[in-house]
Amino acid sequence: MTKLAQCIDQLEKKIILHEKINLAVSQATIGWHIDHSLLVINGIVAQLKNSNPNQYKWRFNLSRFYIQTINKIPRGKGKAPKIVQPTETTSTDGLIAKLELAKKNSHELESLDPKCYFAHPYFGNLNVKKSIWFLELHTKHHLKIIEDISLNP
Repeated sequence: MTKLAQCIDQLEKKIILHEKINLAVSQATIGWHIDHSLLVINGIVAQLKNSNPNQYKWRFNLSRFYIQTINKIPRGKGKAPKIVQPTETTSTDGLIAKLELAKKNSHELESLDPKCYFAHPYFGNLNVKKSIWFLELHTKHHLKIIEDISLNP
């Protein structure tokens, strides 16, 4: 099982807590963090599938280099693009549907051309390998927030 698949499994285990909120940790519910993580996974895989590998060009990016070096996304420093911000109240059924798609998509990553890419708003073009790295890092970031919300009253 890949690290990304393990992260998706961890998200699945937290769906039962989707209504929980702790304003000392986050202004959003656990469901919002799960929904956002799944939107990111599914959105990035869709962009990778629709990209033209022949157009991929690697470029140095200082922000990406820094985050890769510390291997952590600092809390409260980035803002999610609107396309991956959940707009509706999260329901168990909605989360499960997005989760099943994320599981399917994570398996399809392995069959993509390595030069398929998506344009990250801060890190520039990420090929499949760097996209998987980012998806794991991003999902772990939100899993830590979810854990902090669920541990505190």
